[in-house]
Amino acid sequence: MVQDLLVSTLSSCIVAATPLVIAGLGELVVERSGVLNLGIEGMMAVGAVVGFAFAHDTRSVWTGVAMAMVAGTLLALAFGVATLTLLADQAATGLALTIFGLGLSAFIGKHYESMAVAPVHSIAIPLLDRVPILGRILFDQQSLVYLSWGLFAAVQWFLMRSRWGLVLRAVGESPLAAHDVGYPVIAIRFAAVAFGGAMAGVAGAFLSEFYTPLWVEGMVAGRGWIAGALVVFATWRPVRLMVGAYLFGFVMVAALFVQASGARIAIPSQWLNSLPYWATILVLVLISRDKQTIRLNSPASLGSSFRVDG
Repeated sequence: MVQDLLVSTLSSCIVAATPLVIAGLGELVVERSGVLNLGIEGMMAVGAVVGFAFAHDTRSVWTGVAMAMVAGTLLALAFGVATLTLLADQAATGLALTIFGLGLSAFIGKHYESMAVAPVHSIAIPLLDRVPILGRILFDQQSLVYLSWGLFAAVQWFLMRSRWGLVLRAVGESPLAAHDVGYPVIAIRFAAVAFGGAMAGVAGAFLSEFYTPLWVEGMVAGRGWIAGALVVFATWRPVRLMVGAYLFGFVMVAALFVQASGARIAIPSQWLNSLPYWATILVLVLISRDKQTIRLNSPASLGSSFRVDG
């Protein structure tokens, strides 16, 4: 029984971490290009409601995921126009995007509050799912969990091994130098911002279609902020981001694990449910104390506007 509980808990950790992985990898690519988008929470909320609406109306979860990508991309492009074309402050615009996205999702979702979609069942990988313990944890998951692992591999390869990944990183380090050698800095940043928005939309759709197949206002519940914090926690490296996401996933289900174990702990459930947010604050405080590590790893032009003269 203890083994079953442990397997169930660790499997739930992976599921809980998946939206953080997807949104975090998208934001990592954005910030590697030198752009700071704090609107992840709003884009996830809109992606969640748009994905759920289309999944409910078309009876197709993948249509919902695709439309959530479109919704997140459109919001991200609006952010890009404001910050990259009109040179608005990136931090302030990102915060405005979050506020707008949360309000828009609440408005759109009013009609869908009492509805649900069919649960998405896990897919067991033949043979691998029979591996003791690990098989049930890693190889009996929902399809979007597997896709998040593929996304991690693609982002890791793109940033570290591909020519255009090197160009993206160069734009983030010195946009003026990249422009001087002929690279379209603004276009590259727009592409990165669009990718980040698409991934935030998919992360939102995962919450409303795969994680809990229903729409509830506020269901994103700060995960967008946690995903943004994970990028800093990972010092802008995909491998560390994956590790951090699963650690946060474990913290998210820790309360359920404690309650299911039958342990008697004199701690209110509200405090246990707030653990991910306390962990986020603690991580950010610890990281901010190590300014040298941040300077060495963060993109040099992060948050800075770039204008092409002439």
